Amino acid sequence: MTSRESTQLLPRAHADEAAFDRSAADWAALLGIGAIQWPWLLRSLNGGSPADKEALLDRLGLPGDALPNLGSWKADVALLSKIADRILETRPKLVVEFGAGASTLIASRALQIAGGGQLVSFDQHADFVEQTRAWLADHNLSAEMHAVPLVRSPGPWHGLWYDHGPLPDDIDLMLIDGPCWTIHPFTRGGAAEAFDKIAIGGMVMLDDGARPGERVIRRRWAKAHPNFDFELVSDGTKGTVIGIRRR
Repeated sequence: MTSRESTQLLPRAHADEAAFDRSAADWAALLGIGAIQWPWLLRSLNGGSPADKEALLDRLGLPGDALPNLGSWKADVALLSKIADRILETRPKLVVEFGAGASTLIASRALQIAGGGQLVSFDQHADFVEQTRAWLADHNLSAEMHAVPLVRSPGPWHGLWYDHGPLPDDIDLMLIDGPCWTIHPFTRGGAAEAFDKIAIGGMVMLDDGARPGERVIRRRWAKAHPNFDFELVSDGTKGTVIGIRRR
């Protein structure tokens, strides 16, 4: 969920979030983790150095204004570079992302350079989806994009997750950059319900991996899914949880 415009510190709320009925435990987790994670949120205001952004755009043959604003709740240059690296190195046939925006642009361009591949993107904001389609079209790129509602997270996870419907099998790369922690610090953990759709050797990337909530998610994922190897890569401004399916 990343507009190409400048944004405030916290992301834009969605109607489904306003209707979310939190339990006392949900409120305790939200307020408790929210109170200690401000250092990570403040660090995220820096989306990466101009030199690193320029190097990424040069590598992908994109103009210097293709990523006009990074930082705040947007993907930073470190995550975008990891996405480009993975796609250019492994040439995936199928990439699925949750949370559209800058990652959509970078993934689409990297797939184009790599010789093709399908990018399927989900976001809860219909206008963001249309804006991102236009953003891609400005650079002769495209993706299969869907605006979907948020529903209660599946399984043991608290919060909301995307009502994406059936997903294709053999996902080579899954990108997770939403929904926002202000729903619940563990809300992105709901992505685990789709891990069986990831191909052996496929990868999961979870943005904001250094935040307290995402650290808990990583530990719970590792315990519940021993067929994946998960690690926290603490470079960039926000860190990234990376998981690779081994069997």
